[in-house]
Amino acid sequence: MDTIIYSAVVSACEKGGKWWESLQLLREMADCCVEMDTITYNAVVSACEKGGQWSQAVQVLRAMADCRVEMDTITYSAAVSACEKGGECLQALLLLRE
Repeated sequence: MDTIIYSAVVSACEKGGKWWESLQLLREMADCCVEMDTITYNAVVSACEKGGQWSQAVQVLRAMADCRVEMDTITYSAAVSACEKGGECLQALLLLRE
């Protein structure tokens, strides 16, 4: 499978509230050396946000930085929202300062 197909499946997981599955797909992409782009990562961060998994959302954000994948407004918005929903306002503020 290629990036577009994986991204579509990750996006479906995000829409279905399947945050764990989206993380598993991200790992599978890395294991299979499939390029992960901003769209893919954004869907995973959003899935974590919708699933109330703020720490996972922040970890995915960090992985993006480590892999030098460009983060955009959607990335930060979903991560900040995940922190807010998890009661982690300090973490949300730290993300906004990046």
